[in-house]
Amino acid sequence: MDLHLSGKAAVVTGAGKGIGLAVTRALAAEGVSVLAASRTVTEDLAGLSRSSDVLPLQVDLTAVDGPARAVDEAVSHFGGLDLLVNNVGAVRPRPDGFLSVTDVDWEQALAVNFLTAVRTTRAALPHLLERGSAAVVTISSVNAALPDPAVIDYSAAKAALANFCKSLSKEVAARGVRVNTISPGPVETALWLGTEGVAATVAKSGGGSAEEVVRRAAAESATGRFTRPEEVADLVLWLAGDRAGNVTGADFRIDGGLITTL
Repeated sequence: MDLHLSGKAAVVTGAGKGIGLAVTRALAAEGVSVLAASRTVTEDLAGLSRSSDVLPLQVDLTAVDGPARAVDEAVSHFGGLDLLVNNVGAVRPRPDGFLSVTDVDWEQALAVNFLTAVRTTRAALPHLLERGSAAVVTISSVNAALPDPAVIDYSAAKAALANFCKSLSKEVAARGVRVNTISPGPVETALWLGTEGVAATVAKSGGGSAEEVVRRAAAESATGRFTRPEEVADLVLWLAGDRAGNVTGADFRIDGGLITTL
């Protein structure tokens, strides 16, 4: 299926690994020029830039001026912008409960999971509007609608993110910019599986081994497994292209049936 993405220009945030790297790789394979913004230019990202039209940019997107710098670099290099993929996110389990979450913890959770997307979207929107047909795809989380005290600050930030994207979609749809969100459950990335990821953190707090934590989490979904980054990337591709031309203000869960309610 031709997604009609070839020749487009995109910014992907958090592109160094995990979902962001998978999205960058998938877009590049479709002929999209990608500004890949990441706190660290990983070897995988550097290698991708040598084989496709991917421009890595090392930038702290939680800094107030970081998102605008990424967008400006993309527009300067590619001559415009057709797609923004807000992917940056981070989570830290709170095994000691709500009272253990400090103001600094709240500020960090909101900065990385909410304000980076707000600031990047604000910087990108004028350029997207110039195109007359453009898209914003934001990676949210099932926790936006599945509040969890173990990740209370992350859940609240993702709920704010979902509300922001839905609100913005109503403002800009008539001007040609579609705004949608994707809400993954657990994904096979370092955020969950890394040495300092969710599974390891829960295990250290007395939740068993990291492998046991992963098995229990996977068993909560109907499919019995985590989502793969490439599966999220495929959904991003469809939402980015004009085959989803009348889809806006929508949220797409990719959680293996983890959420069982309507």
